[in-house]
Amino acid sequence: MDSEPSLSGVPPRAILFDFYGTLTSACTRGPAHELAPRLLGCPPAEYFAVLNTSFYPRCRGAYGDALETMRWVAAELGVRVTPARLRAAQAARLMAVRADTHLRPEAVPTLWRLRRAGVRLAVVSDCAWELPEIMRSLPVDRLLDAKVYSVQVGCSKPDPRIYLAACARLGVAPEDCVFVGDGGSRELTGAQALGIRAIRLAAPDLADHLQFASDDGFAGESAVTLADAAALAMTPQPVGV
Repeated sequence: MDSEPSLSGVPPRAILFDFYGTLTSACTRGPAHELAPRLLGCPPAEYFAVLNTSFYPRCRGAYGDALETMRWVAAELGVRVTPARLRAAQAARLMAVRADTHLRPEAVPTLWRLRRAGVRLAVVSDCAWELPEIMRSLPVDRLLDAKVYSVQVGCSKPDPRIYLAACARLGVAPEDCVFVGDGGSRELTGAQALGIRAIRLAAPDLADHLQFASDDGFAGESAVTLADAAALAMTPQPVGV
């Protein structure tokens, strides 16, 4: 006769957080994003279409640094601009991404409580060059032990290397981690494939979140607030049969 599952009683050594839609509220393209295409001299809809279809190569740094990436975008749009206009367009994009980046109200207190509990913390984000620049001015920056950005490591979720990079920087094994994310880039099933416990943040505002490659196949644990997701991550899992 099978025994009842028991609780491991061991909290995770580390929690890996997605950034956009997880530590932040839902992301959408606000009105500030209209300036960059105007500076490039192209219709905003065409500019956004190029950003959408090139998301994963851009977030892996395939087109070079931020300015080189904007030059590639201009070439895809078939527009020629002066170097000054190109720099202005990239500055406008940075401004727009910063304007749309709003930490969840519970992000800082949640990370602070986890740090006080002795848990190592990391962000693992699929992002272009803007996030590393923006992060330095955010209050969560000092609460994170590691920041793994796809654009810097050259791979994106669900590639095992991006999770393993975070584990290596934190000095922990995958099985000692929990991953918390909204499910973009099939990040939850990607984490599970490495033996990382995964928790979906299913916050109501995410219905309007700008997301690519949703993790529709994930059927694991979930929570509706970031604080609840962190509490669930710290709850011992059933083990054994």
